[in-house]
Amino acid sequence: MKVNKAVILAAGFGTRMLPASKVIPKEILPVVDRPAIQVVVEEVVKSGIRDIVFVISPGRTTVLQHFGSVPDLEQHLAEKRRHDLLELVHHSTNLAHITAVEQREPRGIGHAVLQARAAIGEEPFAVLLPDDIFDAERPCLRQLLDVAERHDAPVVALLRVPRSELSKYGIVEARQIGHRTFKLTGMVEKPAPEQAPSDFAIMGRYVLPAKIFSILEHAKPGVGGEIQLTDALMELSRRRDLLGYEFEGVRYDLGDRLGFLKAQIGYGLQHPDLADKLRAYLESLVAPR
Repeated sequence: MKVNKAVILAAGFGTRMLPASKVIPKEILPVVDRPAIQVVVEEVVKSGIRDIVFVISPGRTTVLQHFGSVPDLEQHLAEKRRHDLLELVHHSTNLAHITAVEQREPRGIGHAVLQARAAIGEEPFAVLLPDDIFDAERPCLRQLLDVAERHDAPVVALLRVPRSELSKYGIVEARQIGHRTFKLTGMVEKPAPEQAPSDFAIMGRYVLPAKIFSILEHAKPGVGGEIQLTDALMELSRRRDLLGYEFEGVRYDLGDRLGFLKAQIGYGLQHPDLADKLRAYLESLVAPR
């Protein structure tokens, strides 16, 4: 299964991050000095894909503007000979070929994916949720793409989560078939802990066939009255093998306040200009007084 296109879902209201996300889309909130959406786009590009479709809400075009040119800023930086900053601006502008489609009403993740149908066509594609970012030596999406190509099958990212958090995710029933690789035999969206089939949750990375669009088109509303991608994945698994891969790396939930703070620290400790000072500051907080 060779993938050349990716869909990034950026149409939510970001209610878990209010009031910060009241005007600024949560995807633009920074991870140290990069908007979260740029971190996700860079993951896609490092995974070998440069054709990206954003699914956005009507009128909320800030995420698109970030990847466009800003002539007055670029001219100012050039005149001031700030070539280092100008290079950063050009980097985000030239990262990938980006187009956008609109999700006109918030009817769930599955419905958001369906809006990309015309842009994707009849080829397999990747789906990324920008609430989830991954710190991994090999990009999380690249890990999934390798599994999809090796097995010629769709695949989703898996993470073991504590029992107390099972009700926050789509939880799978799975049978291991290889190193970190599982065949999915069932899944439940946001189950109560006693009803969860495992402790494996689906994270925000998917490699899917175009067939998922016809499944979503005929899907009925599920949990929360929304078109759930999890329900469509369950139907897909009845028609062909659907795999899960327990990715290598660290995942941060940017839609959660604590997860957002952890991401700042995790990425900050890798930033060449900030790491030493941040580490010293963190050590000062826990040092005896």
